[in-house]
Amino acid sequence: MKDWIEKHPDLWEFIKFNILSNVSTIARFVMTWIGTAVFINALKILSPFKFAIFDYTSEGSHGLGGFLTFLIAEVIAQVVNFFVQKNWVFKSNADFSKSAPKYAVLAIVIVVVNLILPGHVTNFCINQFGMGTGAASTVATVVNTLLAVVVSYPLLKFWIMPKQ
Repeated sequence: MKDWIEKHPDLWEFIKFNILSNVSTIARFVMTWIGTAVFINALKILSPFKFAIFDYTSEGSHGLGGFLTFLIAEVIAQVVNFFVQKNWVFKSNADFSKSAPKYAVLAIVIVVVNLILPGHVTNFCINQFGMGTGAASTVATVVNTLLAVVVSYPLLKFWIMPKQ
């Protein structure tokens, strides 16, 4: 394995990126499930929510509870991901004071997309496929995760956490 890694360092890095991204994915899932249990099921914070680009007004989006669930899950997942990627995947010695603000920009873009998309994906899954809210929320989380990987890997490798 060591010989293969030495012969294919970029491929190994991409594999590590995908495997270790699951640390933040796990954080995202756990926080989504906790948020659903707390904000949607227990507290019933279901009033329609719309602010600027965020539209959680459709029945399947769970209103303000859905927005809070995805907001908290994404923020925590992004914080976890920054440290995992910087320290374990890219083993970057990039200056924290330079890489953190760049990552914050990327994270904000990812979080904004991930806050807009789930309400639509969840609603689509419920209305088009008859999924329950738990399954539809899980599908929305998977879609968000895949989109984040496709966008973030090249930006992290070449702009945010390049080896110095």
